[in-house]
Amino acid sequence: MIQNKYWQAFFAVAPILFAFVMILGYFGVLLSFIGGISEFPEGVEPAPGYFIQWIIPFVLVFMLLILLSLASLIFYIIHAVQNPNLKQEHMLVVWIILFIFLNGFGQFIYWLVEIVSKKPEDAKF
Repeated sequence: MIQNKYWQAFFAVAPILFAFVMILGYFGVLLSFIGGISEFPEGVEPAPGYFIQWIIPFVLVFMLLILLSLASLIFYIIHAVQNPNLKQEHMLVVWIILFIFLNGFGQFIYWLVEIVSKKPEDAKF
């Protein structure tokens, strides 16, 4: 699974795309709050359930984003440890630090630099 191109691409791209969708969803919920409140008659307060019906799905999607980011972090740390090209010049430590501090973007950069740009060794027949 670590060497599968599709899983590598998924764990590199999915956290960033999912975060982008999460930000769009946040603004969508915010706009629905603003639009929904104006529909209530003057002097009538909206029920607390009105807000909770939007917050619960948002929190569930946010928790899914956290799990996906954690899975991506673990996947790419294991991949970097098994990468023989990172054994010299402390590059393994540099990549792991980038994974931790640039979560999501660090994995995407690693995927572009260490996986996509490297050509497989010539097959010997």
